[in-house]
Amino acid sequence: MTRRMTGGEAIVAGLLANGVDTVFGLPGAQMYPLFDALAQNADRIRTVGARHEQACGYMAFGYGRSTGKPGVYSVVPGPGVLNTTAALATGWGCNTPMVCLTGQIPTPFIGKRRGHLHEIADQLGTLRSLVKWAERIERPADAPALVAEAFRQAQSGRPGPVALEMAWDTMAGAEDVPDAAAAVLDAPAKPEPMAVSHAVNLIRAARFPLIMTGSGAQDAAAAIGLLAERIGAPVAAFRGGRGVVDEAGPWGLSSYAAFRLWEQCDLLVAIGTRAEMPTMRWANMMALTTRLDGGRKLVRIDIDPAEMDRLEADAPLVADAGEGVAALLAALEGHRPPDNRAAIETARREAAAAIRVVQPEMDYLDVIRDVLPPEGLLVEELCQAGFTSYFGYPVRRPRTYVSSGFQGTLGFGFQTALGVKVAHPDRPVVSITGDGGFLFGVQELATAVQYGIGLVTVVFNNNAYGNVRRDQETRYGNRLIGADLMNPDFPALARAFGLDTARVDSPAALRPVLAAALAKGAPALIEVAVARGTEAPPWPFIHPVKAY
Repeated sequence: MTRRMTGGEAIVAGLLANGVDTVFGLPGAQMYPLFDALAQNADRIRTVGARHEQACGYMAFGYGRSTGKPGVYSVVPGPGVLNTTAALATGWGCNTPMVCLTGQIPTPFIGKRRGHLHEIADQLGTLRSLVKWAERIERPADAPALVAEAFRQAQSGRPGPVALEMAWDTMAGAEDVPDAAAAVLDAPAKPEPMAVSHAVNLIRAARFPLIMTGSGAQDAAAAIGLLAERIGAPVAAFRGGRGVVDEAGPWGLSSYAAFRLWEQCDLLVAIGTRAEMPTMRWANMMALTTRLDGGRKLVRIDIDPAEMDRLEADAPLVADAGEGVAALLAALEGHRPPDNRAAIETARREAAAAIRVVQPEMDYLDVIRDVLPPEGLLVEELCQAGFTSYFGYPVRRPRTYVSSGFQGTLGFGFQTALGVKVAHPDRPVVSITGDGGFLFGVQELATAVQYGIGLVTVVFNNNAYGNVRRDQETRYGNRLIGADLMNPDFPALARAFGLDTARVDSPAALRPVLAAALAKGAPALIEVAVARGTEAPPWPFIHPVKAY
């Protein structure tokens, strides 16, 4: 069947066929036909606007990161889509499914460099350098197939961001368009039996196995929990794999507790992770290594075969995390694991005691963890509390801790958290951010109020880019440049936008204010006043050896 549609209508039909319920967007001239089609389908797709294109990208990232479903956003071409590239890079680094929909100058002008509105030299090439897959829709009739392909690419194999562009005239033009259909995803990869057999032999021979999880493990939590028990291995993660196993349970560990066990470890089972901790954070950030040190054996489960070249494994299982772990469990039936529970509990206890020196960050994080239920979501930011959360905030459930991963995109947190809350309107979501990063997207306070996004944002205000300032003090002879900040009155500013606000200066004061804000469910901002220079550095517990 076919139906006459504009290019914009054809794209939206493709979104509906793929189960999209939310689009984050900022309309403009080239995108009017698409946004008009969204308006005509407002009962089926919610469109959440923004005050800056970067927020559209970050909100889509937060949506995708916290759900595992593609986060979709749409902005104008040229400067508009360029404003979202940090979010795309973050999505690529965190293996997060995202779909970017953008426009293009009129077809006759493409490649001619005449200076048409929003023209850049090679937009498609630029996008392809940032995302997993990108394509141009040349005519409305091509939209259903290419939208379906975009969703297949975003979700199949190693997930990631994708992009589609459509020229201004094509999006407004109409022709007969075939019916849209949902993407058919690639079947999850299954491990080779010989690789499973070799991995099982290594596991049976191990005296002290350790499991590390990454983003690729998030949807295999139940199976990984069984594997941990079956082989007697604690489970740890740095950022993306946190919450796969309850870090307050018997097998989950903080990253620093895992470091304290590393010397005893003779086998690492790495599931959906680049294994950044042992190869960089616990080693040397400036020295590239392609194998584990200390004679340790490595079993890797990863859906991306290229990962096996980047970090060589003794038993490489190219497979979906769930499929790979299931194969190991079946082959390990009856296995009698080593009993390392005493060592695990000692590492847990000693690590928990050691990190108490990171103050006041630990006390504030304790309050947030106590107030948030296990299924509540925390979005960190590149600030002292955010860095401390890497090891000092126990994550209880999958997809409840959202990080920017190795991209370290300062300013991502608040904007990303808006998308997380849109995706989870009935669950509490807290954004922790520093004063510096928060001001990257402060205008989106208006978005929170306009769309009733009940995010609670905790701004730690030390009037500085705290990490930069400390490094300049300690490593560069106290030659300060660009590190000290002049900030607004954050509660007064938030009130001007229409938010509930408060200012506190102690963990005890934060507890009732945070609890009340979460209970109310309305957009809220809480400023935590921190005297400049009083925060203990978290880095000894992130880089526990000299790593750079």
